[in-house]
Amino acid sequence: MGGVVVAYELARQLNKPGIFTERQEGIMTLRRGFEIKKGQKVIISEDVITTGKSSLEVAKLIGELGGEVVALCSIVDRREEGMKVPYPVYSAIKLEVNSYEKEECPLCGANIPYVKPGSRNIK
Repeated sequence: MGGVVVAYELARQLNKPGIFTERQEGIMTLRRGFEIKKGQKVIISEDVITTGKSSLEVAKLIGELGGEVVALCSIVDRREEGMKVPYPVYSAIKLEVNSYEKEECPLCGANIPYVKPGSRNIK
């Protein structure tokens, strides 16, 4: 839900409708009376893109509803080198942030507490 403010400001600036998706029982859905018309061009906006998985889930939903994703935008792009998405990505800032599995993390090995950013705690 972090991208909602970004989406609405982008929509306001472009004088276009702004909508958002939500997870319902783990599945990305369009609710609250929102709709996407067949052939409608859509920009997906996020506050932060880390893996792109949430954006790709939204893109899949948009395609299923007949819309066409033309780009992704975000305030922060944290994707690692080689993490590609099939759309142009426009971000205010690109940050290179190291991510480690627990077994490989130098901070974990030194017993330094860590922070796991992002919102993908989906089981």
